[in-house]
Amino acid sequence: MDTDKKFEKLKEYLLSLESIAVAFSSGVDSTFLLKTAYDVLGNKAIAVTANSQAIPQREIEQAKLFCRSEGIKHIIFNSGEMEIEGFSKNPANRCYLCKKKIFETIKLIAQENNIKNVAEGSNTDDDGDYRPGLEAVKQLGIKSPLRYAGLNKNEIRKLSKDMGLNTWDKQSFACLYSRFAYGEEITEQKLSMVDKAEQFLLNLGFHQLRVRIQDKTARIEVMPQEFQKLIEEENRSKIVKEFLGYGFTYVSMDLNGYVTGSMNKTIDNIKTSKAQV
Repeated sequence: MDTDKKFEKLKEYLLSLESIAVAFSSGVDSTFLLKTAYDVLGNKAIAVTANSQAIPQREIEQAKLFCRSEGIKHIIFNSGEMEIEGFSKNPANRCYLCKKKIFETIKLIAQENNIKNVAEGSNTDDDGDYRPGLEAVKQLGIKSPLRYAGLNKNEIRKLSKDMGLNTWDKQSFACLYSRFAYGEEITEQKLSMVDKAEQFLLNLGFHQLRVRIQDKTARIEVMPQEFQKLIEEENRSKIVKEFLGYGFTYVSMDLNGYVTGSMNKTIDNIKTSKAQV
């Protein structure tokens, strides 16, 4: 099925839902989904954003700005997932615990606003990785319209560009919890370190990136085409100085480059170590 037909399938599906609360992060996928839902359903489509310690404030502000500019009703709530017992220990099902709490709250918000359905923005590219959060989506009956329509990331970017959305070439983003190796404790201090480090790299002009943290070592992932920019002496010395100032002990570069879900490789290590105990 070509992209235009998938887009028509998406709009038909959204229309069939009658009313929808979109879990809105201001990312590429959720922005495209929200805009399309609003175009189809008007005021029967609303945006709900979880304000989490793992979401940089710039993303929250972008979400607010988009909804104001489009005239979309926007509700923001404090997610509070760090209060879940055992969550800060960063277990392998961390994403499931987080998504379950967030979507349970969004469902309540939807009910309070007479909205029949809740939707999230995963696409078909999300099917191949370790995504425990999608299990929570399934259990709670959350809709995944982009996956239903068969749309992948590149198609969503193309359609977003055609619609005039400035998010069409925005870098992919995942919550800051994904920067931690499973089993490593998540703290407010470390979240802040990662947030500041990634913002610094963005300010330097790097596009798609991650700063992974293990103990107090920063492992920088950028696209291979930006390797040279990263190791240019002026940038390298600035990055090291800033990162050490944030509290990192070591600053390293991952020669694999940017890889989605690279911390998922540590799951097998956890299972193996537990089996050997």
